[in-house]
Amino acid sequence: MAHLFTLNTNGAGLYDFTAHVTAWVAQRGVREGVLTLFVRHTSCSLLIQENADPEVQTDLHNFFHRLVPPTTDPSMSYLTHTYEGPDDMPAHIKAALLPVSLSIPVSEGRLVLGTWQGIYLFEHRHAPHTRHVAAHVASDD
Repeated sequence: MAHLFTLNTNGAGLYDFTAHVTAWVAQRGVREGVLTLFVRHTSCSLLIQENADPEVQTDLHNFFHRLVPPTTDPSMSYLTHTYEGPDDMPAHIKAALLPVSLSIPVSEGRLVLGTWQGIYLFEHRHAPHTRHVAAHVASDD
């Protein structure tokens, strides 16, 4: 059972798409199994992260921006892949550091997420993008 989620971003940041994934899994009627999500891009990532306090997403974005600044920052002068903009190579580095796939158990027809956990696309580019996340549920049913 496969599906392709299309997510439109408005620039760098975390985009919660838990509700879309939860609804899709429920429609499949799977009682027990494993959901796999895979982002089909090299300049964004997937995260399971806190969904209660939006400051968590802000702090994560700010931390990774500080960890891997744009190529216009003097500390990044060693980078050579710069022709796609000052945020492109840093986005690839962030995607190399963070997960691009997730595995989430499904039990009794529901995602086994913690109370404060949500599923996020972490956009690393500053411009808006259309991103695709492939989903597959392997069922024990």
